[in-house]
Amino acid sequence: MLQSHELLGFMSPALANDILSFIFESDKPAYKAALAAVAEAKHVRPIFLERQPRAERHTAMLSALTKPKLDGAAAAFIRAWLVKKHAAMLVDFLNALEIKNENGVVEDLPSTVDDVKLKAAVEILLGKYPHEIVAVYLNAFNDMNAAGWANLKTLLESDARLQLGNAA
Repeated sequence: MLQSHELLGFMSPALANDILSFIFESDKPAYKAALAAVAEAKHVRPIFLERQPRAERHTAMLSALTKPKLDGAAAAFIRAWLVKKHAAMLVDFLNALEIKNENGVVEDLPSTVDDVKLKAAVEILLGKYPHEIVAVYLNAFNDMNAAGWANLKTLLESDARLQLGNAA
């Protein structure tokens, strides 16, 4: 199972840059938090990174966010992108599993989920959204939630459509 820093490293550069650009444009607090974490890891002040041209800064940020030390920052970054940009996908998944949610956010997840419902929910997502984004979401979902469903882990490991780098 992939952790958040690994997700950023294995996804396509185009998607990683899309995530970073989206957060830059629409969630300044999340962007500043990621920038601060990267600056601290690089032993520089955030202003040093802020003064760099955006393309150069984003390349440095993405490179740093793929390191295990910054997994927490990468997780917050991915979570913000998913909740703000892909809430409809989160809602579709949770509704298909009949899990109560508020705009894709859940207070308490069940410790297990039925195999048939899970497979149906994944098929709904794969039929409606780009495979790479679905793969990122499901990996992040399983990594970031304490439930850690074994059947979702198995699907992530066995379904080629959910493998990063193979997304259609």
